[in-house]
Amino acid sequence: MPLITSADAYLVDIPVETERTDAVQAFLKQETIFVELATDDGLHGTGYSYTIGTGGRAVLSMLRDHLLPRLLGADARNVEGLWRDLFASTRATTVGAITSLALAAADTALWDLRCLRAGEPLWQLAGGHRRSVPLYDTEGGWLHLSVADLVEGALGAKRAGLRGVKIKIGKPRVEEDVERVAAVREALGPGLDLMVDANQSMTYAEARRRAHALEPYGVYFFEEPLPADDVQGHRELARSTSIPIAVGESMYSLGQFRDYLQRGAASVVQADVARIGGITPWLKAAHLAEAFNVAVCPHFLMELHVSLVAAVPAGTYVEHIPQLRAVTSTELTVEDGHAVAPDTPGLGLDWNRDAIDDLRVS
Repeated sequence: MPLITSADAYLVDIPVETERTDAVQAFLKQETIFVELATDDGLHGTGYSYTIGTGGRAVLSMLRDHLLPRLLGADARNVEGLWRDLFASTRATTVGAITSLALAAADTALWDLRCLRAGEPLWQLAGGHRRSVPLYDTEGGWLHLSVADLVEGALGAKRAGLRGVKIKIGKPRVEEDVERVAAVREALGPGLDLMVDANQSMTYAEARRRAHALEPYGVYFFEEPLPADDVQGHRELARSTSIPIAVGESMYSLGQFRDYLQRGAASVVQADVARIGGITPWLKAAHLAEAFNVAVCPHFLMELHVSLVAAVPAGTYVEHIPQLRAVTSTELTVEDGHAVAPDTPGLGLDWNRDAIDDLRVS
């Protein structure tokens, strides 16, 4: 019985690699919360979650003060039971972002231990559907970029063999968004997918108007057009446009995904492994999407999501936003426009411990 003998958490600030803006915010830095677990049989697991600039210390406090002490002495193999125990111990703050992010850091460390003990990579132990998945680029599509910059980024992704490109929308006037989307579609041609993302910035009426204006450009999906808690608005929007509606990056529980899917309010599920509370609930959301015949295209965290998307039948796309190169020794492997899941035991992230120490927040 491998018992957890130590549990530690700490905060690392990773600077963004490029300027990143959308219709409601800027990505200032990645506050990365690490969890380290050790067991009495000599294994060491590392997990993590993140915020994009605020709240990292609150997540860290939740882990140190409430969650990690509950793991000491526990059987590390009981991942499902441990997740449920941690969740139940925080009833006063669930469902909520801080608690879910803390749960994710602990849960991914437990999954790292599980994979290391089994001698298997995450993509196989979590399901093993296939080794590689299509990759689409977001890094060249930020809202502050000019039309010329968007076109240059799209052409770069096309030359690299990526299978799609996503650009941010939400400019003050609909004509501005149409101009940007039309220019990128012309640059890409008909052979690549083109996604758009409004980052919850629109009313139902405005989202419907913009969806109608963008339909001629073959948009693959329209992401987060409305606030994430507006299930009815997303349902009505999905009925009013031929563009598939994508949601999930700002949802923090399995029940929220159930509500969207039951009401026909989502055509693409974008569950974020950190924000939903870890690998354990992420897999449930992915299989729930499969039951509704809905694609899974998760938000951000490509270095971890590649293995999860590869693991499940509903996995469709991984989003290309490099962010961990400052603290890892290897990069995501890309072949023929597909991200390839790491085949080494564990989560598949080759952490650069010296770099992590240099960026660690005291």
